[in-house]
Amino acid sequence: MNRLPLVLTAVSGILAGALGYSVLNQPKPVTDEAAVRAIVEEVLAQQAPVVAEPPAPHLAPTVAEIDPAVLNPMIEQYLMSDPKVLQRVSRALETALRAEEQERSTAAIAQFQEAIFNSPDQVVVGNPDGDVTLVEFYDYNCGYCRSAVPDLASLIAEDPNLRVVLKEFPILSNESFDAARVGVLVGQSDANYWAFHQTLYSGRGQVNKDVALAAAAELGLPRVDLELRMNDDSVNQTLDNSFKIAQALGISGTPTYIIGNEIIPGAIGVEELRDRVANMRACGQTQCS
Repeated sequence: MNRLPLVLTAVSGILAGALGYSVLNQPKPVTDEAAVRAIVEEVLAQQAPVVAEPPAPHLAPTVAEIDPAVLNPMIEQYLMSDPKVLQRVSRALETALRAEEQERSTAAIAQFQEAIFNSPDQVVVGNPDGDVTLVEFYDYNCGYCRSAVPDLASLIAEDPNLRVVLKEFPILSNESFDAARVGVLVGQSDANYWAFHQTLYSGRGQVNKDVALAAAAELGLPRVDLELRMNDDSVNQTLDNSFKIAQALGISGTPTYIIGNEIIPGAIGVEELRDRVANMRACGQTQCS
C-alpha cells in the first residue's frame, strides 16, 4: 500500500485538529519549510503504527524517505488551503506547554507549601486567618509592582477574609536589596508593615536604604538601630528563603503572585486577582471548570 496518502492524511488530521485557546501575546506562526517539515517529522513518528503496514520499526517512514519534490508541494497545497493551520498548531503547542508548566508548578508548590504560605519570617497583611491566601513576590524598585499596589489595597479593603503574604524579592539592584533588608526588619517589629510598604511605593525616584530607613523612622523605629542590624543573620536568612523558593518555582520577575497551586507572573490587574480568589472559594482552584 502506498504510504504517502496515509502520511499526508495523518498530518492533515493532526494539524486541522490542533485547536487551542488565544493568548495575549501570540507567537507569530512560523511558515518556513524547516518548521513545517519538523511538524511533519513529529507527526510521522506519532503515526508510525498507523502508516506502517505491517507495523514494523524498519517500515516507519521519515521525512527524509519521502521525496521532497513530492512532499513539499503537497504540504504547501494543504497550508494554502487553510492558511491559519499553523496558528492553530502554535496555540495548541502553547496550551500543551502551559499544561506542563502548571504540572511542574503544582508539584513545586506542594513541595514548598509551608515555606510559601506559613513561614514564620514572612509578613502577613489582611486577615491572618483568612480562608484564601495570596502571596506576592516584589521588588521596591519594580514599576509594575508599584502600579499593582492599588490592586492589592483594593482587595484587602473589600475582602475581610483575604490573607496576603508579602515576600521581599529584591532582584533589580543593590538599592533594592538594601531597601528589602530594612523591610525585613520592619516586618520583624510591631510597626505597621503595610503602611511602610505603601509609603515606599508611593514616593518618586529610586527606593534605596535611605528612603526605606526614613519610611521606617516615620513609624517610630530608630533609624540607627535598623541600620546596624541590616546584615543580621535573621535578615539574610529571610531573604535567602525568598530566593530559594523563587528558584524552586521558576520565579524570575516581579510582581509574581501565588494563589492556590497557580503561579501568576506579572501585574494582571485587580479583576483577574479577584476572580481567582473567588474561584478558590468556589471550587478550590483558581480556574473552575
